[in-house]
Amino acid sequence: MSEITVRVADWTIDNAEIRRIRETVFVAEQAVPPELEWDADDERAVHFLAYERDYPIGTARLLNDGHIGRVSVLRDWRGLHVGEALMHAAVREAEAKGVREQWLTAQVHASSFYERLGFTIVSDEFLEAGIPHVEMVRRSA
Repeated sequence: MSEITVRVADWTIDNAEIRRIRETVFVAEQAVPPELEWDADDERAVHFLAYERDYPIGTARLLNDGHIGRVSVLRDWRGLHVGEALMHAAVREAEAKGVREQWLTAQVHASSFYERLGFTIVSDEFLEAGIPHVEMVRRSA
């Protein structure tokens, strides 16, 4: 396996790749309705794409309020630290913008992944798109 790289993506230019990844992970695999996956925040968000060589394998987005979301990695690359690389990129970007508190809604099964990255659960479990989630927060030093 090659080194994984992450870059800031352009929603307009990289739209097809971002959509391909999110539709594969959320819509096809997790049965999230497309109308819940796509929202107006996409046009305002900072997007990230993770690559193996020149092939996009993961994506995430950061909103101006520090909300990190839509973290998704294609199945064949899960467990290879791609999600971690995406999260580090999103946190660095938030901190560079002066956003000292980052937050996300995590699928319950993934909450331990986010805890390893410094996030803390701050809510009870709730359903989002029919999937159990918790809200999590990370505060920068």
